[in-house]
Amino acid sequence: MAPQVFEYDPPDRFVAGTVGQAGSRTFFLQARSPSTGPVPAVVSVALEKQQVATLAEKVEELLDEVVRRSGGDAPVPAVAPVGSSDDAPLDTPIEEEFRVGTMSLQWDGDRGVVVIECFSVEEDEEGGGLGEGPEPDSRSVLRVRLSGASARGFARRALALVAAGRPPCPFCSGPLDPEGHVCPRANGYRR
Repeated sequence: MAPQVFEYDPPDRFVAGTVGQAGSRTFFLQARSPSTGPVPAVVSVALEKQQVATLAEKVEELLDEVVRRSGGDAPVPAVAPVGSSDDAPLDTPIEEEFRVGTMSLQWDGDRGVVVIECFSVEEDEEGGGLGEGPEPDSRSVLRVRLSGASARGFARRALALVAAGRPPCPFCSGPLDPEGHVCPRANGYRR
């Protein structure tokens, strides 16, 4: 498959969401804009829960640093504005364009926007396993440019989504499944 570039500058909506029950959820990033040109109206890319958590945390850190360095003069709110939260489910149908391997995050100071790039994971031709392509240009990419307020809203929703999974065990902090949990600390195992 030839690499594709899905660019949303800015999107109408950019959110993290899930499909499935806690414990077996599939995580997605989804961008939506009016369908104009070669970019589809809605693009969904799959990724791991930890990638969603890391992206949200790094977006928050980046925006905090922009506010700190600008002395409060940057077009970035210190916290997510009231009403910026998007709690709606993902747009359907959800069709995975690719699975995310690496991501990049940057601040475009000239335009005052956050740039998020998610690169696809490609099949390793020699070993048959998964690997990242030799160069970013050889992989598909989702590129989104967000205002500071939109980026804060994205990060807030993504962090809440990650936290909404299975509750942690009070003894070992491992995830509790609905059908039960084998806790290393409760059965006598101790390091």
